[in-house]
Amino acid sequence: MPRSPSDDASPPTGQAVVIGATGGIGAAISDVLESSGLFAGVVRLSRQSATPVDLTDEATIATAAAFVSKNHEPVRLIIVATGLLGNDAVSPEKSLRDLDVASLAHLFAVNTIGPALIAKHFLPLLPRDERSVFAALSARVGSIGDNRLGGWYGYRASKAALNQIIHTAAVELARTRPSAICVALHPGTVATSLSAPFAKEGLDIQSPQSAAHRIIGVINGLRPADSGLFFDHEGQSISW
Repeated sequence: MPRSPSDDASPPTGQAVVIGATGGIGAAISDVLESSGLFAGVVRLSRQSATPVDLTDEATIATAAAFVSKNHEPVRLIIVATGLLGNDAVSPEKSLRDLDVASLAHLFAVNTIGPALIAKHFLPLLPRDERSVFAALSARVGSIGDNRLGGWYGYRASKAALNQIIHTAAVELARTRPSAICVALHPGTVATSLSAPFAKEGLDIQSPQSAAHRIIGVINGLRPADSGLFFDHEGQSISW
C-alpha cells in the first residue's frame, strides 16, 4: 500500500514543477497535483511548453530553471517524469548481439544525462530550511540486485546510472538542505505509449491517473531519512 501522508507533507504553498508534463504519466501527475490543493501553482515543463525543456540541450534546462526561479513562490516539489524505453530508432535489446552505439548513447542522454542536468540546475532552487522533494521516475529494471531476466541492456544500464546520480545528488544536497529529499521512484507498469508495446498479460498495468495518485502518496510520506533511496509506487524500498 502507498505510505500515508506524514505530518511533514508539503504545505498548501509553493510551486510544484513537473518535467515531462506532456507524457502520459507526467500529465496525470500534473493534474493530480493541481487538484490536490497542496500547491499555489504547478509548473508544467516539456518540449512543448512555452518555456521548452529538451533533455539533450542543457541550455533549455538552464533557461527553464531560471524561469521557475523568477516565480514568487518557493519550489517545494520537482518531479522528473521523463524516460525512453524505445521508439522508431531505439528498441530494447534481447541480447548482446543487438547492442548499438547510437542507441545506447541516446538512451543514456535521455534517461541519465538529462535528469542529471535537471538536478544540476533545479536542486539549487529548493529552500534551504524547509521540506522539499526532488523525485525522478526510474524503473525497477534499473535495479542490479533485482535483475533476473537480463536483456534490455541500454534501458537497464541508463536507469541504473540514473539511480546512482540520484543517490549521489542526495548526499550533496543534505549538506546544504538537510530537510530536502531526493529520491528515485519506480511508477510500476503504466498504460502509456512508453510501455504499451512491451506490456504483457498478467502484469499489474495501472492507468496514468492511478499511478499518479500512488506516486504522490509515496512522495507525501517521504522523510529526510529517505533521501537517496529508491522506492516503488507502493512505498517499498527497491535494492540497487
